[in-house]
Amino acid sequence: RRKYRYMAGYNTTTRSFDGIMYIVVVIVGALFIIDGKITAADYMAYLLYISTLLTSIRRVVDYAEQFQRGMTGIERFCEIMDADVDIFDDENAKPLENVQGRITFEHVSFEYPDDHNKVLHDLSLDVRPGEKLALVGPSGGGKTTLCNLIPRFYDALSGEVLVGGRNVKDYSLYELRESVSMVLQKNMLFSGTIRDNLRWGNKDATDEQIEHACRLACAHDFVMSFPDGYDTDLGQGGVNVSGGQKQRLCIARALLKNPKILILDDSTSAVDSRTDESIRAAFRESLPGTTKLIIAQRIASIMYSDRIIVMDKGRISDVGTHDELMQRSEIYREVYLS
Repeated sequence: RRKYRYMAGYNTTTRSFDGIMYIVVVIVGALFIIDGKITAADYMAYLLYISTLLTSIRRVVDYAEQFQRGMTGIERFCEIMDADVDIFDDENAKPLENVQGRITFEHVSFEYPDDHNKVLHDLSLDVRPGEKLALVGPSGGGKTTLCNLIPRFYDALSGEVLVGGRNVKDYSLYELRESVSMVLQKNMLFSGTIRDNLRWGNKDATDEQIEHACRLACAHDFVMSFPDGYDTDLGQGGVNVSGGQKQRLCIARALLKNPKILILDDSTSAVDSRTDESIRAAFRESLPGTTKLIIAQRIASIMYSDRIIVMDKGRISDVGTHDELMQRSEIYREVYLS
């Protein structure tokens, strides 16, 4: 609020002086013409001079504002680049080989360093290779945090997170994260073509593989509706496509990577139910050996999972299938009816 108040005062002051200068020149010039001190041609020349002068002044004013914003941006950039990194490769980090996608959480507890409120409490869970596991529960229950521990976006406060029977800290960060794909509710697309964005998932992907992944993600039809097809420039952040289209492109990018572990964090929230069902079928057919962790508030997206984990306040409240949880879990029924 303070920033916009200063900007409003600054611009109001400069524009007021612009108007005052025009008024003064018009009135004084008119009086000089009446007195015969200047000609009409001189009068018009003065008005053009004032217009040129004020245009230059406005440019200087705009530059001053841009300069201040640029300095602020540079300061923030330097703060980010100079920030301490908390997660490093272990000195004895080993290559990640023949990982089948088994994930184990052993008595895991976690709290974010800025607020010191525990998000996960002594949580234990074993995810079988190739299993489709769903996570549901109220907001703030720790679902996304649990998934973020797998690629080591954070390290557990206590306990162990195991992938393939070994602690994730024993792997190099690069290889660990290469084996994990994440599709988030808020997706990131970059400036460039659709084809370039999809190849972030697999830089060696052929055009046929890209098209196949987009068909599985129900993205091919809308991509081909653009005049340039897969060579369409998306613009920074994907400004040329809708939220649902962004999600489908990011799902296609994840399919191209063919990961051992796939994490879907409310990744189909912006698509309709029919498209959601088509995408779920594509995951079953194209990634049969991939371990899938699905976070969703739409029960239709998870009701056919192998197991459904109900989380509440950082703990596992219940585990079972859709029918079992509908009978015995009040939290699950609330999510289903909401």
